[in-house]
Amino acid sequence: MKTSPRSQSINVLFLPAVKENEIQEVVFQKRAKNKTNDLTSIEISAKEAQTVISLGGGVESLIKSLPSVNSNAELSSQYMVRGGNYDENLIYINDIELYRPFLVRNSLQEGMSIINPDMVSTINFSAGGFEPRYGDKMSSALNIYYRQPEKFELSGEASLIGGRLSTGFASKDKKFSGIISGRYRNTNLVLNTLNEDTDFNPRYFDLQSYLNYQFNDKWSLSFLGYFAKNDYEMYPKKKEVDFGSLLQPLKLTVFYNGQEDDQYKNMMGTVSVNFKPSKKWQFTLDNFAYQNREREYYSIASGYILEAFDEDGNPVAGYDAGGQIDHARNDLLVRVVGSQFRTKFSPDINTDIEIGAKFEREMIKDFTNEWQFVDSIGYSNPRDFVLPGQLDISDLNLNYHIAGQNNIRPTRISAYAQFSKKFYWGNNRVFVNGGARIQNWSFNKETLFSPRAQIAVKPNWDMDMLFKLAGGVYYQAPFYKEIKDLTGAFNSDITAQKSYQVILSNDYEFQIKDRKFKLTSEAYYKKMENLIPYYLDNVRVRYSGKNNSEGYAYGVDARLFGQFVPGIDSWVSASYARVYENIEGMGYIPRPTDQRFKFSMFYQDYMPKFPSMRVNLTLTYASGLPSGTPVLFDSNGLPDYLAAYRYQKTLPAYKRVDIGLTKVFIDQKDNKASGTFWRNFKELTLGVQIFNAFNINNTIANQWISDVNSSPHVYYPVPVRLTGRFFNVSVNFKL
Repeated sequence: MKTSPRSQSINVLFLPAVKENEIQEVVFQKRAKNKTNDLTSIEISAKEAQTVISLGGGVESLIKSLPSVNSNAELSSQYMVRGGNYDENLIYINDIELYRPFLVRNSLQEGMSIINPDMVSTINFSAGGFEPRYGDKMSSALNIYYRQPEKFELSGEASLIGGRLSTGFASKDKKFSGIISGRYRNTNLVLNTLNEDTDFNPRYFDLQSYLNYQFNDKWSLSFLGYFAKNDYEMYPKKKEVDFGSLLQPLKLTVFYNGQEDDQYKNMMGTVSVNFKPSKKWQFTLDNFAYQNREREYYSIASGYILEAFDEDGNPVAGYDAGGQIDHARNDLLVRVVGSQFRTKFSPDINTDIEIGAKFEREMIKDFTNEWQFVDSIGYSNPRDFVLPGQLDISDLNLNYHIAGQNNIRPTRISAYAQFSKKFYWGNNRVFVNGGARIQNWSFNKETLFSPRAQIAVKPNWDMDMLFKLAGGVYYQAPFYKEIKDLTGAFNSDITAQKSYQVILSNDYEFQIKDRKFKLTSEAYYKKMENLIPYYLDNVRVRYSGKNNSEGYAYGVDARLFGQFVPGIDSWVSASYARVYENIEGMGYIPRPTDQRFKFSMFYQDYMPKFPSMRVNLTLTYASGLPSGTPVLFDSNGLPDYLAAYRYQKTLPAYKRVDIGLTKVFIDQKDNKASGTFWRNFKELTLGVQIFNAFNINNTIANQWISDVNSSPHVYYPVPVRLTGRFFNVSVNFKL
């Protein structure tokens, strides 16, 4: 994260007044084109987002290194923030809200991040307590602004797992400019590091464009387009998993037959008209359309045996043997079209008034037919326990069956207003930002009102310190996932989940050996109501379909940012957090996203005698998440909402180190090109990347195997492991 004194840190500059009636300027942040008034926001360097070592995408990988952000899946660009789940995070590109694929349940399927690091100019991230102009979700807001090239450029990357090619251009008069980028990725080689015999064929492709035309000093027009196609094919053959303990080692052996074939297509187009009649006024009209077409098809039969072993590794008992059939034919089509109007009035240099309104027309077509049959030693599960020797007359039951055919076309209207002001309080500098937003959704006929406020005080001390307080009422406005219950039907009685948030933070800037450092510490508390209990199925969130829970979350974060090595930014982060819920008054238990402790580091270095040799390291340690059973149903086929109280298991801690080694052949500093051909290059680098350098097979979830011979049934948590060590080679260039 590259930081200047007036960007990431919130410094104050006073310009002396020449006349008594002049307004004294109080500058907390650099007044850049895409500046934000959000005091909870952190600005992330776009350059470091390009260089960070990552399997899933540069921007999210840097975000995951922040103290308040958790993720235990290196193949996924999704993340959890302060006890929230994957669905509770807002993502914007050029102030347009984006949607992720909905049916993805396995991090292996996800592909690339929607954010293309080659196109990014500004990254702002808030882990909570964000300002009113951001939408109704409970955890975080990520706002990305794409850049406008000033001349022709061509850059690209080629590696063992894919590549990208980007081109930018600008007319001579600089009125017309644009950037177009395409990416391709195939993670087959990475997935082969899994401890199983499976044929993978994942193919991910996307194309993005950002075009701008400046008519004159007042009017401009821009277009943002995005198309992505992810194809995921899997042919499982055999898997062996060793787990258990030293006193009771267990082994699961599974043989498969069948395949999985999933497709995800995302498209988005936005046309924005900008009008700036004066320095005080700015108007923007965005017209956008989004379509998400998803298909999840699989039919996989498996036969398994669960065995126990003695200390010499010899089998001593067979706990269970049986088979399982997993089947799904799920289709989803989501379309969202709408317009949003935003205006900003700045009567003076220290004051901003912002107002916005948005209208959306949504269409959701959902067809779900998903079931699982479990056979254990000749008996289907679930079933009533029958003593040996007695006749079993119970029905042949599916373990679960989720089926539904839904088609809705609701409208969503939202608006916000906020006021920002910088001023003096004695000799202290103060910034306030407050307002509210309102939203109405025609599907459940619910209106949400969300007041939010922020205040920062910079005391007139010798120490460079800044104190901030933010809070408000934050909702999780329901959409496709929240309204779909465990039977497959849409529930129009679902209401928005609600949280009251308060965040207290401190920024302390200091210098060591003429190098700048910044220590940020935060404490937060969330009180949550109308919660919808959910299950984590790998990276898919399955909601129960009822507002029958309440909860709370609290934690402390700390991050030390600065130049550990002269001229290069690095940081270390640590956090402690807890999140609990109480389902139907049964008592408080940890939520599935209760990741207690996390330590992470992003470190960059170079060889003093050979500065063209560079290294960056990403390190993560995070305590294990709670892993209850997946969705369970009773013998009548009804969902068991309270299974989380009966089955609790904590996953092992997530530990991972990724290392990137780079040799710079050409840049615009100390390694300038020579020769007719090489002078065409502005940059040329060769990189060697070591993913999961210590070959730690982390666990993302548990697969629960039941033993029907016991009463009640015993479920054994079998770990689902992630990828092993992988070496990648990449070449990057820029013309």
